[in-house]
Amino acid sequence: MHFEILVEDQSGRKLLEILVPKIIGREHTFRVSAYKGIGRLPKGLRSGEEARRRVLLDQLPRLLRGYGRTFTYYPEDTVAVVVVCDLDDKCLKHFRRELLALLGRCEFKPKTRFCIAVEEGEAWLLGDLSAVKKAYPRAREPILKAYENDSICGTWERLADAVYPGGSRALSAAGWQVVGAEKSLWAEKIAPHMNVAENLSPSFCYFCRKIRELLEECSGALG
Repeated sequence: MHFEILVEDQSGRKLLEILVPKIIGREHTFRVSAYKGIGRLPKGLRSGEEARRRVLLDQLPRLLRGYGRTFTYYPEDTVAVVVVCDLDDKCLKHFRRELLALLGRCEFKPKTRFCIAVEEGEAWLLGDLSAVKKAYPRAREPILKAYENDSICGTWERLADAVYPGGSRALSAAGWQVVGAEKSLWAEKIAPHMNVAENLSPSFCYFCRKIRELLEECSGALG
């Protein structure tokens, strides 16, 4: 099976390029495409003005239509789109409903799963504290232990407070480009140590479950 995985930033791409092979094995293929932010869903199926800036949600109607037309010619259940984005401060049920409604309006619907990191992608890293400590042996233990999985707490700031010199305040003061680069570094350093079967982030477990369900559907279609 082949997966087209869409993420909102480079740190998400780096994270999933390391983690996805741990889930799907070597007999399946995938590609992770990163965008420059999450943006917002446009009304209807028309992409918004920010689509020219490679913003994920603004481009999503065009992307789903394109995949739908292309995948029409593929054997059933052998290719899928997985959209991964942060919840941030949105309502999970409402946001998922909007995404499913957008997919439902596509004339040709690619097999698609929407996986939302609660609150942010760093929650998936914090779902494996053992991996965090292997990557950052001097991580501040009390901060890590106080974290509740998938809580709305300023997740990347919590990870920064645990592993970055001076914490989130110092990192924020360095500017958003530095923040983005540091998030990518966290993904590169922590993800190789992560055990995908024992991660405690509910939203990461949901992502793994949806990937495995797609693999089972592919196996059933082919055999």
